[in-house]
Amino acid sequence: MVSDMSYLMQGQSGLEYYPCRYGRSRVLFRGPRRRLQGDYLAFLGGTETYGRFVNFPYPELVEKEIGQPCVNFGSINAGVDLYMHDAAVLNAIEGARLNIIQVMGAQNMSNRYYSVHPRRNDRFLRASPLLQTLYDDVDFTEFHFNRHLLRHLRQVSEERFEEIAKELRSAWMSRMKYLLGAMRGPSILVWFAPLPPGAPSNGLDGDPLFVDSSMLEALRPRIATLVVATPSEEARDMGTDDMVFNDFEAGAAAELMGPRAHEEAAEALAAVIKPLLFPSGMPD
Repeated sequence: MVSDMSYLMQGQSGLEYYPCRYGRSRVLFRGPRRRLQGDYLAFLGGTETYGRFVNFPYPELVEKEIGQPCVNFGSINAGVDLYMHDAAVLNAIEGARLNIIQVMGAQNMSNRYYSVHPRRNDRFLRASPLLQTLYDDVDFTEFHFNRHLLRHLRQVSEERFEEIAKELRSAWMSRMKYLLGAMRGPSILVWFAPLPPGAPSNGLDGDPLFVDSSMLEALRPRIATLVVATPSEEARDMGTDDMVFNDFEAGAAAELMGPRAHEEAAEALAAVIKPLLFPSGMPD
């Protein structure tokens, strides 16, 4: 259901995201641009962290709750590679007092089988010789997006596809360990997704793809805590209410979580962030 508050007629402008860059990075993050001084918190993640179609994404709501600057380093369709291979972004984040990292899917990373765009991580660039050998019956020039590629490969052969899934899980674990090791401050992982870890998923439609509970548990020694923020029934029932989009974006908006889900995620995160930042209690 689409409410009057959420829908824009064709030709109307949508949300102003104030896209900005930090340092020499070419990646566009959600703005306005913040000064990276003092005690700030860094939020890393994909489309949900960026807050597409949402006026107040959860990093901004956490800032209001805890009274500390929260810098949104979320980027649409980001994978771990976006942060791994951009020294300017890592430099911008290194001064953060606390890092909150959204669990991102394993499909949007370069790996032994295929390469992705360094900034638009959902874009498929090329198949490796290994993938061309494994799937010598597939024409890879037909694909532009990772998920489209993976759906086709799975349809062609479940058995061969399992080799790719295994590689993606292994690559994700290695990259996450490296990324967490590169963080100077402590890190919180947040699972902000429609379904909890381990829940049955509908093929390759869900997110974060290929990441399961055992992988998250293996990272626990490297993080301060894991926050699972799945939307309540109330949040799910709201659909696209209070989201801002035009008629061309309606399908994309329907696949994302709305403002109430962001409010719930912010509440869950603030509850664990406050004791970490203020062990003696919140300042007056």
